[in-house]
Amino acid sequence: MTTMQIVGAASGCEVAWHGIDWAEAHQTVRRLQMRIAKAVREGRWSRVKSLQWLLTHSFYGKALAVKRVTENQGKKTPGVDGETWSTPESKAEAVLSLKRKGYQPKPLSRVFIPKANGKMRPLGIPTMKDRAMQALHLLALEPVSESTADPNSYGFRPERASRDAALQCYMALAKTRSAQWVLDADITGCFDNISHDWLLANIPMDKAMLRKWLKSGFVWNGQMFPTEAGTPQGGIISPTLANMTLDGIERILQERFGVPETRAAWKNKVHLIRYADDFVVTGATRETLDEAKQMIVEFLAVRGLTLSPEKTKVVHIEEGFDFLGWNVRKYDGKFLIKPAKKNVQAFLRKVRGTINEAKTAKQETVIAKLNPVIRGWANYHRNQVATDTFNRVDSLIWRWLWRWACRRHPNKRSDWIKDRYFIREGLRDWVFSATVVDEDGCERKVTLAKAADTSIKRYTKIKGEAHPYDPAWEQYFEDRLGLSMKDSFRGRGKLLHHWYAQEGACPVCNERITKETGWHVHHVLPRAQGGTDAMRNLVLLHPNCHRQVHSRGCSELPAPVTRSFVEA
Repeated sequence: MTTMQIVGAASGCEVAWHGIDWAEAHQTVRRLQMRIAKAVREGRWSRVKSLQWLLTHSFYGKALAVKRVTENQGKKTPGVDGETWSTPESKAEAVLSLKRKGYQPKPLSRVFIPKANGKMRPLGIPTMKDRAMQALHLLALEPVSESTADPNSYGFRPERASRDAALQCYMALAKTRSAQWVLDADITGCFDNISHDWLLANIPMDKAMLRKWLKSGFVWNGQMFPTEAGTPQGGIISPTLANMTLDGIERILQERFGVPETRAAWKNKVHLIRYADDFVVTGATRETLDEAKQMIVEFLAVRGLTLSPEKTKVVHIEEGFDFLGWNVRKYDGKFLIKPAKKNVQAFLRKVRGTINEAKTAKQETVIAKLNPVIRGWANYHRNQVATDTFNRVDSLIWRWLWRWACRRHPNKRSDWIKDRYFIREGLRDWVFSATVVDEDGCERKVTLAKAADTSIKRYTKIKGEAHPYDPAWEQYFEDRLGLSMKDSFRGRGKLLHHWYAQEGACPVCNERITKETGWHVHHVLPRAQGGTDAMRNLVLLHPNCHRQVHSRGCSELPAPVTRSFVEA
């Protein structure tokens, strides 16, 4: 049992980290974010500024910022000061330390990670305090960025993913009368070259804080380097700043080539699909895209950015193009999105490297290392035309594992090796499997995951105008949450848990929820008021009852009537 620790501050204030009411924290911050988004929609920018100030100076805002940076994947990675916040005491002290007055960020720790093309990508790692300050100000900036974002921008935004961008490509290119030409664009070092002057002049946030982060510099090989341009990759707020820098491309294209559902738009067929700094533009003719390209070049120049002449090209849809790890192309008039060749090769190199590094490892260790890699890659491509690719990948992995097994036993017969490392499971033979013993002495089998076992499922694209900080979209996001839960094994388990907890009944009408009646997921406390996706805040309703609840503006639901599952 965790004991509550009280930490005193120099100001005389005290914080009990485990005593913080996190439900109240989420509600308070969410309400402020909703008010910020509303003020943006009304064009009341002075109101936006005052609400942002209120949020960034609130206790609950600071607590949530610390909570975020101490629970994400980078929580154990220190900055230049070598400090991490791993104890309740340090987290409580961190909340009290997030003050604007006297704040000075430390330089970033520069590291390099490999890119898919073999080059190295520079990352800047801030200190824990700087991450928390960025997370705090991101809470106040995100409602603004979501209100002003391009409808077809899908990268680093809440409730959006790369598969939304892929489906938008399908909607813009799949039909016979769709655009036949595509501008495949690439921005040269987007994060590293954004103009600081433009950011300071156009990003609606605390300018003093933004200037300090942009000018903090970085340390590499023990040497200090200044930063004159760009927002560092690795900072929590950097993706949002980059998105806001590129927001507006879709608007200028629509002003020239027509807004949706107009004659000009049908004629020119110009559509922008963007994921962070990767984007494509469709068009009816090459000449149309040449003009669009020139407009984009001028748009980016103001922001200190340029298009790469080598990587930016206009292609025909029959030739196809790679986008976000997929190949988008028409084959004799049939539109298909498949895993890109480069993406498959990079995945296979990773798998083969893992196998080669485990020459002396136990079989269960090899399985434990490979399974998350295989499942993660397959889940990324599960919404595209990937069945043939999955089968080919599984075949290659089996071949490498067979060589791995034979290399360990050069003097053994093939049938002995097969019986040692492979089993028959149902109708499937040659299943790479091992038997392990748990701590309690029970035996269990661990089996290598197969990409082909990942079912190909259709995905429902998010509406471009959907706004996570607008109460009018509350029911829409609830419906999407239900769909996402239904499509995952863990999500289906949660749905079943709720169904049993409600005795199989809808708490509004007290009638049975069945496969025939259908169901919707409802937030008891609306997200607009700070409600979360936690199980205790979700309830299953009939579709009509769900619409009824939202039409009445009700959040309080009666408890379902206990009833027998066996009815006459």
